[in-house]
Amino acid sequence: MLVLTRKVGEQVLIGEDIVVTVLDVKGDSIKIGFDAPRGIKIQRAEMLAAVTEANQQAAAAATEAAEARLKALFPASSKPAAPGAPRA
Repeated sequence: MLVLTRKVGEQVLIGEDIVVTVLDVKGDSIKIGFDAPRGIKIQRAEMLAAVTEANQQAAAAATEAAEARLKALFPASSKPAAPGAPRA
């Protein structure tokens, strides 16, 4: 990790086409601006982690709900036919 000290108005270049500018500093908070091509995704790490966790929880809930619906459709009392056995 590269650690730099910058003042308001100073910039950091990433590659040839990404510019990070320090816009404001207040106490322990800093406001920064990013200038990058449209194709570059810029995301807050904590937001990405929250979305990933929410997606995993939703997928688990959907899996549990689907499993419950399947169990209701196919009760445990009916045994599956043996492979290759003729169907009634």
